[in-house]
This record gives sequence, C-alpha cells and structure tokens, in this order.
Amino acid sequence: MQPFRFAHLSDPHLPLEPDRPKGLEWLSKRTLSYQSWQRKRRHAHTPTMLAAIVGDIRAQGVDHWVVTGDIANISLAGEFQRGAVWLHGLGAGQDVSYVPGNHDAMVHVPFADGLGLWADYMTGDGQGGVAFPYLRQRGSVAFIGANSGVPTKPLLAQGALGREQMERLGDLLADAGRRGLFRVLMVHHPVADGVVSGRKGLTDRRELRDLLSRTGAEMLLHGHAHVANLSMIKGPKGPIPSLTVPSASAIGYRHDMPGRWHLVTVDTDGPDWRVQVEVRGVERRDGPVTALGGWTLRLPAAL
Repeated sequence: MQPFRFAHLSDPHLPLEPDRPKGLEWLSKRTLSYQSWQRKRRHAHTPTMLAAIVGDIRAQGVDHWVVTGDIANISLAGEFQRGAVWLHGLGAGQDVSYVPGNHDAMVHVPFADGLGLWADYMTGDGQGGVAFPYLRQRGSVAFIGANSGVPTKPLLAQGALGREQMERLGDLLADAGRRGLFRVLMVHHPVADGVVSGRKGLTDRRELRDLLSRTGAEMLLHGHAHVANLSMIKGPKGPIPSLTVPSASAIGYRHDMPGRWHLVTVDTDGPDWRVQVEVRGVERRDGPVTALGGWTLRLPAAL
C-alpha cells in the first residue's frame, strides 16, 4: 500500500471575543466558563500559536486532518459560525474529520445553529447527514468518529458515549476490521484511566475499553487533557495505542503544554501495520514549530 499520512490536532479553542453571553444565556453553565475564559483561558490560548501549528501541518503535505474537539469555549452561536470558517480554512469536508468536545456541547444548542454548521466535517461515507459514530475510509485507513461531548452540570467536564452509540460503534469497528482496514477511533475524552481527573473523564470509558477488547482498533486519538499522553488499551490481538495531544493553540500557560500535533504515517510491514508517530510543536511559546520526537509501532492486522 501507499503510505498514508494524517495530522492529529485538538482543542484549538478559537478566541471567544467578541462574543459574550446575553440575556438568559447568563442563567446557565456558560457564566462560570465565561469567567474562566476572562481569568485564565484567554491568556492560555492564542491565534498566533494555532496559526503556527496549522502552518506546519500544511508544510508537511498530509493526506488528511483529524481534529478531536473543542473549537468552541462556551457554545455560543458566534463560536459555531467562526468555527465553520476555521474548518473551511483547513480544507474541504472530505479532507478533515472532526469530533465534538465538551466545550462544543457545554449547553444544548439547536443543531442548525450549532454543530450542524460543521456537518461536512462529521458526516460518514454514504450518510445523508450527521450521525455518530461515523466512518470515513481514506485509502486503507478507516476514520471512525464518536461523540463524547454532552452537556454536564457546572464544574464538570465529563463526557459519555451512551449505549446506543456504543452498540453502533461496535458494529463499525467489527466490520472495518473484517475489511482489513487500519481503524482510527476518534473520541475527545481520553479512554485510559488517569489521563484526566474524574470530573473531566469519560464516564463510560470502562464500557468502551471492554468493547475494544472484543472488536479491536488500531489507534485511538483524543484531546481534552491539554497534555501529551500515550497509553495502551487492551485489544483482542495486543495493546491498542491511545494518543492524547495537547491543545494546538496553547502557549504553555501554567500546567498546560505548549502547542503540539502528531504526524501519523500508516504503512504495512509484512502482514502487519507499521505506524510512525512524529511529535511536532514548540518547546517554548516564542519558538518555532519543529520535530520534538516520536516513535514507531508495529501493530498486528485485524485479519
């Protein structure tokens, strides 16, 4: 097969200004999050850093883009509109795959005014509209997007897939495995224990790990934690790498890592898969985007 190269970035957190809650919007979880943006997060995420990361991805000439959530900050209408412009700037819907994060689903927003504006980036092959999980085959790679973004109570940033989505996900993973595809599962919230605290975790991650132990997958991609992490999840033929990438717009404020992204190259190694992961980003906020390291994995094929 021809090597397939894709970019994984996450948590761009586009600037909130000039938006702010209005009227009854103040009587929601948005109020605390708006205050958090004013106190801390507007200093932690900058368009300059995000532009540098995106520019570096373009320079590498990847075949596909994967963005694992949190374009928005407090789910205001203007954020979804500007998010649509930003996604379009990355590429056409067929070339960019997106899954929502908790900030994209902070409160309920009518689909047409919210996630519906990003539909081209979350629609599976042959689907007439957005339905999670979705599957997109690009070469020998199956990008499978699951939605863990759900509204939660104040001070919580948890996620959940739910039983119905989990059942459909099992069918997609099993079918893609039978077809010999390299299955990339995209979920905003990390699946491994300990990557984030309980109040930020995926509440049904044990159920998802149990599903993956039966159906398998070749790689999991996450955001949310704002730090880098590589964990291994039990699969039917061996460990499944679970990669979490820091925010693409972060400057390294307090405990967050500065902006990074992953360049993933999928190739064959005899009957199995050969996967190269190159970590690219900045070592300090005013430095250039460069290669920071990486690793090579040999993964058993599903068949």
